[in-house]
Amino acid sequence: MRMALALGITFLLDGLEGGVGGSISGALKSATTLNFGDRQLGFASTGYLAGTVIGALVFGFLADRFGRKSIFFWTLAVYACSTALTAFSWNLATFTLCRTITGAGIGGEYTAITSAIDELIPARVRGATNLIIGSTFWIGVILGSLVAVGFLSDHGFGLRLGWRAAMLSGLPIAIGILFLRQHIPESPRWLLAHGRVEEAETIVGKIEDAVAEQHGPQPAVAETIEIHRSTGNLFSRVALLLGPRHRGRALLCLALTMAQSFFYNSVFFSSTLILLRFYGVSAAHAGVLFLPIAFTNFVGPVLLSRLFDSVGRRTMIALNFCITGVVFGTSSLLFLHGHLSAVSQVAWWAVSFFFAASAAGSAYLTTSELFPQQIRASAIAIFYAAGTLLGGVLGPVIFGSLLNRNARTPIFYGFMASAIIMILAGIAQAIWGVAAERKSLEEIC
Repeated sequence: MRMALALGITFLLDGLEGGVGGSISGALKSATTLNFGDRQLGFASTGYLAGTVIGALVFGFLADRFGRKSIFFWTLAVYACSTALTAFSWNLATFTLCRTITGAGIGGEYTAITSAIDELIPARVRGATNLIIGSTFWIGVILGSLVAVGFLSDHGFGLRLGWRAAMLSGLPIAIGILFLRQHIPESPRWLLAHGRVEEAETIVGKIEDAVAEQHGPQPAVAETIEIHRSTGNLFSRVALLLGPRHRGRALLCLALTMAQSFFYNSVFFSSTLILLRFYGVSAAHAGVLFLPIAFTNFVGPVLLSRLFDSVGRRTMIALNFCITGVVFGTSSLLFLHGHLSAVSQVAWWAVSFFFAASAAGSAYLTTSELFPQQIRASAIAIFYAAGTLLGGVLGPVIFGSLLNRNARTPIFYGFMASAIIMILAGIAQAIWGVAAERKSLEEIC
């Protein structure tokens, strides 16, 4: 439990950053703060996005080279320092620079932490653990929004100082987790792959002693696993990932990560504008209506997670992608013909994201399970970067153009494209997916 908490806090911090960043954007436009315009806010958001991509790639490759523990310590330190410095920024350049470095810390956390979780968590609960940890992102979103609103209110610090206080909200959590992570061991799999056998045996022995002390003596394990020595440089690892042996799995992971990222960013980019424009919802109420969607994004993986380890990866991942597409496509048809109210529209979206959250989490779970030890973190980094770039750039660009037409039909076409992409990704998983449940990572690879 302590290990899962210390590692999985990354997702909550990322959600906290998103919740705070979205909530203070209006305050940053005030003349009493940084007096940003829409273009400047967009520039800063792009900086954060670019930082996550760069951080994922750089720290992902470093995690394969220098180990999981050293990297996830430094990525959290980078996040803690940069988010604190953001609170003291005084213009667009300093604010954007701090947000970019903050994004780099979060992106690096994703790659180092995801690989560490899979290598340290028992195979029988690896799927459920990943999905539940990933769902804490939405707790962070809700907390970030509430914290920012509280700090920005007249009863809090007001606009001038409230946004700075809100940016510091993640710092106490990060500092506490930095101390907690000192007790998290290096991945024994990584140590074995780098020839550090004695260190790996010592760590495994301590884990076994702790389990025996808590649950009693455990039966001897008859199976053995084979871990190949990690060799080669950065380019050889990328060539191994994209080579003939792993190309099919790479294409599957690319399809899953890009589909869910395009879906999420397209819907979240356009949902508030749709509520304002087509349902007459006020800006204040639009934020309240978002809470049920955030809630189902959290509840969905929590309730469905165990099925990924019992029913299996291939079936559950395919079902969640396809059900998301069907539900969202149905709601898009109802939207086109004007059969929905603001409340029922949000309800349909909430149901879609109940399944989409598990689909998104399982996409990144797949990238961390299907590739060998020596390129695991690098693979996570590459597919995280590809999905983030597609969803963060292509989705909003397309839907921004569709929304400018101020009509339901173009938006319907965009929504149906998102639904079809999710269904196609689900079909690809049903055909080419790997039954990775309850198997060691070495057996899967």
